[in-house]
Amino acid sequence: MNYRHAFHAGNHADVLKHLALARLIALLARKEAPFAYLDSHAGVGLYDLQGDAASRTGEWLEGIARLWDAADLPAPAADYLRVVRELNADGRLRHYPGSPELARRLTRPQDRLLLNEKHPEDGRLLKENMAGDRRVAVHLGEGWHVPRALLPVAEKRALLLIDPPFEQADEPERCAQALQEAIGRMRQTVVAIWYPIKDLRQLRRFYQDLQKSGAPTLLRAELYVHPADEAQRLNGSGLAIANPPWGLEEELRQLLPWLAGRLAQSQGGWRLDWLIEEQPAAAKPAVQAAGRKSRKP
Repeated sequence: MNYRHAFHAGNHADVLKHLALARLIALLARKEAPFAYLDSHAGVGLYDLQGDAASRTGEWLEGIARLWDAADLPAPAADYLRVVRELNADGRLRHYPGSPELARRLTRPQDRLLLNEKHPEDGRLLKENMAGDRRVAVHLGEGWHVPRALLPVAEKRALLLIDPPFEQADEPERCAQALQEAIGRMRQTVVAIWYPIKDLRQLRRFYQDLQKSGAPTLLRAELYVHPADEAQRLNGSGLAIANPPWGLEEELRQLLPWLAGRLAQSQGGWRLDWLIEEQPAAAKPAVQAAGRKSRKP
């Protein structure tokens, strides 16, 4: 595995993913009961946008940099931008939170974080970056094993982020399998799967696999920075979210048009719909109580 997220930290795909993650955490935190945050492909947790890797690509300049000084910030984006600004207290954008750091800062004392990273060096850095927080456990292993290894959780509520690098041809299929396994082991798990938008034919097969996962509900949110039909570049990205908490759809409907306008490179766009809609409860057949026969005197 050669993928290192430092080259792509803070790009438009990160912005979508992390904005949605921040809202998922906030909406789950409306209830006092604790929840566990699970991250299957966690990365190092914190990135230096002025470092060698990020400087080589400059992708963050087309992502978080476009939001840094935004004056028209929608209310649902506030938590995410607050964390980014806390990491850059001197007012210069340099440090960017990966999903583990974002979750660590937005979760509560009663919540737990179970983070997994396969790459040995990134795993070591992740442990260093998360050191000192007793709520956090870092696992070094195969991300696809996370649903089987860590679910169900004692808290009875869980948010699982599945965010593979999509370097291998079978990763869309493995995402669908991981979703199926997570739902099978703990049906109420909120599962967020990030995916790139490149090859539309492959993407259609991916949607079909997700629809066969057995998830009770599955919300699709996509952001495009280019027209979606160019298979050789990253045209945008999406999130498939199983069991989304109430209120998320409405918030994403505010965020996505704003992001499309802010982050468009050649042509911006967005989509928000349901791959699996909630099924109405089956009507119970009316049962008429049998009347007692009166006894004859």
